[in-house]
Formats: sequence, structure tokens, C-alpha cells
Amino acid sequence: MSEIATNNITLSQTWGASFGDYKLNGAPVDFQDIMIKISENRATAVEGEVKPLSTRITNRNKTLEDLGNVLADLTKLQAQFESDDDGDKRRGYLQQSSKDILISIFGSLDWSDLHMTKYEVEEWLQKVKSKIDALNNEAQKDMTRLQSLVDRRDEAFSTASDLMSKIGDTRSNLIRNL
Repeated sequence: MSEIATNNITLSQTWGASFGDYKLNGAPVDFQDIMIKISENRATAVEGEVKPLSTRITNRNKTLEDLGNVLADLTKLQAQFESDDDGDKRRGYLQQSSKDILISIFGSLDWSDLHMTKYEVEEWLQKVKSKIDALNNEAQKDMTRLQSLVDRRDEAFSTASDLMSKIGDTRSNLIRNL
């Protein structure tokens, strides 16, 4: 008799071909039941990887949305400055919601009020654009990983389905030949 234990399942097998030759957690099962349980475990494992990935993608999308709003606010602010502005005048007024988003993403800020100079606005525009680019690169990697997980799950179900179909065909042939 051989035993295999994985993920709280113990599979026992004495060599033969009858119903009771396999035991799953001590209960007699046939080969189809084993394949169903293996498929369930593979699907559960894949879903266990998909859930945190989905959460990360959702959180990143929210951050990208927030950064998009800040980018729009900074762009409006930049438009308020004249092209020949020397950059030292504090004339632009950043909305509090945008400042809060910048603090939550970048940490503490180096200005005490919401008024910004032209140079500060341009500096923050570049920082926000860089952060958006970095998050978009991460998103591409995560989407590739998600697609890989979906493919693995589909393959597991397809393999189990094909195997069960073949087992059913074999049983039908055996019964027909009797």
C-alpha cells in the first residue's frame, strides 16, 4: 500500500482496479473521485493566488485614479502661471484633496501652505507622472501574472474534464463488452 498526503488529504492505494482500492481521507473512492478532489485543490490553490493579486490591482487602480485627479489639478495650476514667470512667485493654489493624496502617496510634503510656485508645480507634475508610469508598469506585470493564473486554472479543469471523459468512455466500453 502506498500513501500520499497533501493539503490535509491522505490518499491511500492498494494496487488493483476495484472501487475500494483507493481511499481518500480514509473513505473508499474510485479514480474519478480522486481526480475531482485534485482538480478542486488545484483550483483552490490558484484562487488563493488570484485574490491577493485582485486586491492589489484594485488598490493600484484607485491610486492611479487619485493620481490622475492630482495631475489634472497640477496641470490647471500650471496653466495659471504666465510663460515668462520667473518661478519664484507663490501664486498657484493646490486643492486640499490633491495635497492629501500627495501626502498619502509620497509622505510628508516640503511646503506648509497650499500655495505653490511655478517650479514647485512643475516638479510635482514630474513626480506624479513618474509615479503613474511606475504604477502602470506594475499593472502590466500583474495583468500578465493574472492571465497566467487563469490559464493554469483553465488547464487544470480541462485536464480533469478530459480524464474523466476518458474514464467514462473506458467504463462504457467495458460494460458494452460484457
